[in-house]
Amino acid sequence: MDMNSLAMLPLWYVAFLFSLTCHEAAHALVAKWGGDLTAYQAGQVTLNPLPHIRRETWGTVLVPLVSYLIGGSMIGWGSAPYDPYWEQRYPKRAALMALAGPCANIILIVVAAVLMHAGMRTGYFQGMSYVQFSAIIEGKDVAGDVATFLSILFSLNLLLALFNLFPVPPLDGNTAIGLILPDSVNDKFREFSRQPMFQMFGVLLAWLLMDRVFQPAWGIAVRLLIYPGSIGG
Repeated sequence: MDMNSLAMLPLWYVAFLFSLTCHEAAHALVAKWGGDLTAYQAGQVTLNPLPHIRRETWGTVLVPLVSYLIGGSMIGWGSAPYDPYWEQRYPKRAALMALAGPCANIILIVVAAVLMHAGMRTGYFQGMSYVQFSAIIEGKDVAGDVATFLSILFSLNLLLALFNLFPVPPLDGNTAIGLILPDSVNDKFREFSRQPMFQMFGVLLAWLLMDRVFQPAWGIAVRLLIYPGSIGG
């Protein structure tokens, strides 16, 4: 790993941890609104990353840092506890809780896009003819670091939202299916989804499909939200 990649490590980690914290806090908040206080009582309805780190230290600290040092990008995970009996009684509320995490990531995508546009309009940031995951816009000196951070925030949250929306266990998209399934069918589907073998298969399938889904989705998102004038050009 070169020195430039090491210099970007703090920007990557702050963007990663903030995104993951928002994702899990959104789960916890919507669960609280729906009547399940499990995550709230565990202190996870917060943007303070410490409760989330204490719950999943491997997924929020160790694995992300090691994966970046080895491969130049971060992977990791978090979790928000919930009452399975509450999920069984209120499958539609549980589905909304599941969707809350990806929705938080989508909000962060929009916020990053708005800040990028504001920076380009005021001259702090400049557009780029060739864009990549961590370099959608650019700037000089401190503005360059902010531009890199916003680029990572935009791309990383799109990755997190898309990955978690795959309708396979144990990802959020699998629970979100409860919004459209009859309760009787959803009960059987939930039992099926909780089997460890299917959860391992689900994660593997989502991982294998992610490259095919992310690259075109990222290109569309950049053209629509950052460089709308490039469409059709």
